[in-house]
Amino acid sequence: MLSQVFVAGRTGSGLYPLRLVGGFIAELHAQDLRQRNALSLFRQQDRLDLKGALEAARRRPEPVLVKAEINTAGPTLPIEILFLPLAAAHNSPERFLGLYQPLGLVSKLNGLPALDIAVERVINMGPANQETPRLRLAAIDGRRIA
Repeated sequence: MLSQVFVAGRTGSGLYPLRLVGGFIAELHAQDLRQRNALSLFRQQDRLDLKGALEAARRRPEPVLVKAEINTAGPTLPIEILFLPLAAAHNSPERFLGLYQPLGLVSKLNGLPALDIAVERVINMGPANQETPRLRLAAIDGRRIA
């Protein structure tokens, strides 16, 4: 699993330099990713939504799950990328621990490097993002009232 892990820092809004990148991720992108902004791995049109989710996760702090596809010059690969904020001080994480989880066979890419990542959906996770339970039945002393 460690080869699928990364650590991204935060030097400002929208600036998330990769500090540590596992071997699987480096091979998938076929380049040295150290100090590269994590957002630059994603398609241009997806970066603003992801930036918003990461900034919100930084304030809460709660995980962010990205459902996406790795684009190559040929086939694509469905993937989930998890960003976990690491709190340096109360409510101020300045790093994210991340995980690439392929949802298909990586061998299907035939060794072609990732060109970019196309985001299908960004999901903020954690208690602050869960739906509140819906009231279905209210009773007093065993009598149904609603």
